[in-house]
Amino acid sequence: MSKFKGKKVLIVGCGTSGVASAKFLVKQGARVMITDSKQRTELADSLKELGDLKVEFEFGGHTEKSFFGAEMILVSPGVNILNHQLLQQAKLKGIPVTSEIELAVGELEQPLIGITGTNGKSTVTTLVGEMFKSDQKGAFVGGNLGTPLIEYITAGQSGQVAVCELSSYQLELTERMVPAVAIFTNIDQDHLDRYGTMDAYIAAKKRLLKVCDRNSWVVLNYDDAVLKTFADDNQGKVVWFTLKNPMDIGGEFAEKFFGAYYDASKNSVITKVTAQEEVYPLEQFKLFGDHNKQNLMASICAARIMGVSQQAIQNCITSFKGLSHRLEYIRKKDGVYFFNDSKATNIQSVQASLQAFKRSPIILIAGGKDKNMDFVPLAPIVKQKVKLLILVGEAKEKLNRALGDYAETYLVGTFEEAVLMSFQKSRNGDVILLSPGCSSQDMFRDFEERGDYFKKLVNQL
Repeated sequence: MSKFKGKKVLIVGCGTSGVASAKFLVKQGARVMITDSKQRTELADSLKELGDLKVEFEFGGHTEKSFFGAEMILVSPGVNILNHQLLQQAKLKGIPVTSEIELAVGELEQPLIGITGTNGKSTVTTLVGEMFKSDQKGAFVGGNLGTPLIEYITAGQSGQVAVCELSSYQLELTERMVPAVAIFTNIDQDHLDRYGTMDAYIAAKKRLLKVCDRNSWVVLNYDDAVLKTFADDNQGKVVWFTLKNPMDIGGEFAEKFFGAYYDASKNSVITKVTAQEEVYPLEQFKLFGDHNKQNLMASICAARIMGVSQQAIQNCITSFKGLSHRLEYIRKKDGVYFFNDSKATNIQSVQASLQAFKRSPIILIAGGKDKNMDFVPLAPIVKQKVKLLILVGEAKEKLNRALGDYAETYLVGTFEEAVLMSFQKSRNGDVILLSPGCSSQDMFRDFEERGDYFKKLVNQL
């Protein structure tokens, strides 16, 4: 008999993970209620997905009755648990509060590869999944990227491994998860509108480290100052990736190096994670920028540790074309190159994108909804790389105060105006880059809608 049979479960949030959790729990015989602060009319897509599933609903707000009457509360990632009074009161009353990802890992039968970090999570998650696929090994690929893990559980768990992108929001309630491999791509300021401080944001990310045991492989970015410190507070087996040659770093790090590094003289990734050193040439690797070399090295380490063959990994390096909205090339018009980097919603991602262009003059379109971030650290790279800065959205004034002195700058009222002005002011050989450094919710549903609209406007020029 299912441990959920007859249990009163309240799901907070009727988004993708909430809907997927409801389907699983109803199938297990639970008595499910979904509560959401939005009105019924705003949740039409979710309600259609639920169909005639036996679920109670509470729309337009939350009540003490629904929270305090539950035997278990499952919180969707979009719900801020840090300042939700009813959730905190329910916890004090001893009502278990959990998440979709915690619910899923409690049922998961295969090893878990968990990927977190500020940037690069989706690329690494997809790359690792493609490496397994290239080796004819079944893998679930999802989590924060696409399909919720609980949906895979509901469907019967047909793969050999689960590869999951894990956001800081998803990790906030993590307690039982024990990953076979935990990958940390990088850490920089993000989501400070939710966390308030960098320490709180880092603590949320670090929850993945805290649940690793001595059998877990912990893949860390040596080039990231924060992640270097994670090795000192870790029970698992550390695997490093770095753009530096370990011999140049020297000392015990070089002597005992275990992981992957980039050899610029050979344009290859060198790994030391098996009995023999392995070389992966990058001549046919289609993603550019140092950040994508780091993403690739992290992926190789995880895949190789989990038994994916060297040849399958090399095949994937050759065939992988990258993800939409991540430095995505759109077109060339009148000698001007257009790139869509709508997924760049924080400072580090904008820096990485600008650094990826070695020579071309850049016209940067930035702005959107501020996440309480400090844009000043962008000033040096803007001064060095950007010939024209076009700012749009709620954060345009703040961006202008931080960066307006370092490039010719225009503040515009609409997204359409930003795209048209960028092209009008461009010259042969220029790059027009949408890399907002902000979230999209001031004008769009999400970064995908923003990127798709940018591509539409560019293709109409």
